[in-house]
Amino acid sequence: MEVRRADVARLAGTSPSVVSYVLNNGPRPVAPETRARVLAAIEKLGYRPNGIARSLRMSRSTTLGLVVPDTANPFFAHMARAIEEAAFSAGYTLLIGNAAESEQRQTAYTRSFLSRQVDGLFLVPAHGSGLLDELRDTTVPWLALDRGFPEMSERAVRINNRDGAREATKHLLDHGRRDIACIAGPVDVLPAYERVEGWRDAVTAAGLDADGLALYHGPFGRRAGYEAALAMLHHRDDVDAIFVASDEQAIGVLRALHELGRRCPEDVAVVSFDGIAEAEFSSPSLTTMAQPFAELGHAAVSRLLALMEDPSPTTPCAVLSATLVPAESCGCVSASTAGEAAR
Repeated sequence: MEVRRADVARLAGTSPSVVSYVLNNGPRPVAPETRARVLAAIEKLGYRPNGIARSLRMSRSTTLGLVVPDTANPFFAHMARAIEEAAFSAGYTLLIGNAAESEQRQTAYTRSFLSRQVDGLFLVPAHGSGLLDELRDTTVPWLALDRGFPEMSERAVRINNRDGAREATKHLLDHGRRDIACIAGPVDVLPAYERVEGWRDAVTAAGLDADGLALYHGPFGRRAGYEAALAMLHHRDDVDAIFVASDEQAIGVLRALHELGRRCPEDVAVVSFDGIAEAEFSSPSLTTMAQPFAELGHAAVSRLLALMEDPSPTTPCAVLSATLVPAESCGCVSASTAGEAAR
């Protein structure tokens, strides 16, 4: 039998309107003793308010949308988890769409979320910026994550990719490596471009000719990293270190090094970017520039909620910093030490 608000009011010895005030935290105050009776009645009867009707009255759905390029990529899984945790803490449900690196799917999910009247939207843009005109026209607050739109940089929360890549490459230089190759993400994706620029900054500052070093672009995936490393090392046997633009690619690089009989880090040191959990359990464990996922989730949700109150942002985008986490792949940590840490 369905429990109604009137049933709760009857058991609590009050009116249905007072039950409504308790459930909605207003608009009128409720005495502590009465509130306690109402909450006890709700618990005893197992009353669940009609969320859809409540949302219509409040003109809010208490849902947020998130469209990511690839849910199979652990980086985006970590990001989505951080956003979901922060959204849940703020009282929102998060809907997630997988664009599968397709601009068409990205557009379809974005339009679907907007038509479902989400209160706000997070978007990690796929290649290109075909959605930008639609986003400019929507009244739904939105934020770009990770990749961003240069034309609307104030609507973004992202990582300082260039500085992080510079620090990662300098770390390899500090280990005495000089022929430092770079395996990067897609050439038309902003983080990939920025990480290549950081690599260039570091090797140039060390007096090396960046144009004479190996540079490969490819998708942010294990197979792409594996194939890029095989191709590179087939033609360049002098490479003694690789800065890899993502942990996913770097795991593929480690496989290629193993197959070619190149020891890591003795023959080729590796430093990558992102800080996904899998980096700790690769063999050898990956030295990586770890992104602050929890901080990113909190900053993104806080900024989106602020846009709900004031839809015209005037502050620049939030830029967070990655942190170097030393491990085996660069030679900072021994295999025995890493094994003890993992246990």
